[in-house]
Amino acid sequence: MPHSQSSAPRGRVRLARGASPWLLPTVATAAVSLARSRQSGRWAAVAVPTTALAAGMLWFFRDPEREIAQGRVISPADGVVQSIMPWKDGRTRVAIFMSPLNVHVNRAPLAGTVTSVEHIPGGFVPAFNKESENNERVVWHFDTELGDIEMVQIAGAVARRIVPYVPQGTKVEQGERIGLIRFGSRVDVYLPEGVEVAVEVGQATTAGVTRLDRD
Repeated sequence: MPHSQSSAPRGRVRLARGASPWLLPTVATAAVSLARSRQSGRWAAVAVPTTALAAGMLWFFRDPEREIAQGRVISPADGVVQSIMPWKDGRTRVAIFMSPLNVHVNRAPLAGTVTSVEHIPGGFVPAFNKESENNERVVWHFDTELGDIEMVQIAGAVARRIVPYVPQGTKVEQGERIGLIRFGSRVDVYLPEGVEVAVEVGQATTAGVTRLDRD
């Protein structure tokens, strides 16, 4: 059975929820500078960088529709697998690094109920740095058919705002949009004991598409 989001038109791209505080002022400034550039050379000089910045923002905050893959656990983030680490409790942590060029919208790795959404204050060192373990983050827990699944959104040096889309108690479908991390960052998924990892370090992942576990 295809997931509910797979019926969305292919190629359709919308803008991510939570992008407005950054996007609207940038686009407005670009529009004003372009309009006034016809009357003033100074405004023309301003229009070039502001228009480029607005175009970059539109690209950064894109939110494309996805054909949701089949599998027990799918990637919650676009990016590259940074590390795969066995945990003392038997789980395996898969860390996915998101660069500023990746889509920043994160998706539910499994279908289930959100049992916890906890915001933890912290620092803002680069997400590829080991010290990023103490960065600003949001810790998610999902009650799923595999039991409790933990996912952590970690802010980076540029990404200083994590925007959860759904509150505790929400039932989500696998691959459903659940939050946004502005600009580059990291997302960790903890696979339950006994679940074999299907990805490897350095592998590119696509949210809602790349399967993290192996049969």
